[in-house]
Amino acid sequence: MSAPLTPRAAAACAKGDPLPLLTVQVTRADLVRYAGASGDLNPIHWSDRVASVAGLPGVIAHGMLSMALAGRVLTAWTGDPAAIRSYGTRFTRPVVVPDDDAGATVELSGTVAQVREDDGERIAVVDLTASFEGKTVLGRARAEVVLPA
Repeated sequence: MSAPLTPRAAAACAKGDPLPLLTVQVTRADLVRYAGASGDLNPIHWSDRVASVAGLPGVIAHGMLSMALAGRVLTAWTGDPAAIRSYGTRFTRPVVVPDDDAGATVELSGTVAQVREDDGERIAVVDLTASFEGKTVLGRARAEVVLPA
């Protein structure tokens, strides 16, 4: 993982600025914890047999977990989870999580698409990327972030 920007650096951002890369290992244990916290106990997230019957290449991470991990790029960058004003995405590909200790490597990053003023606040529109095995897993992932003063 590259060094996160400080909130001061986020405040001085401009269109085209990259956000720091965040690399996360997602394991089956993470999926179990997420299932318990979210209430999404669908067996495609923990059973190889059920995932196979469903036509999947293996157990897959919850889409909302992938989305949440990408959100960590924003919170590390601003230093404030409450700075996220809006965030939306489409789920394009699954993250297949093997039954081993290493798990799946997900790479997350972002780019400032726009900086604007809104009701006296500076807002950064950020395009996020999340990839697994070199392929994008989130599409149209975009957030609006209130920049630190």
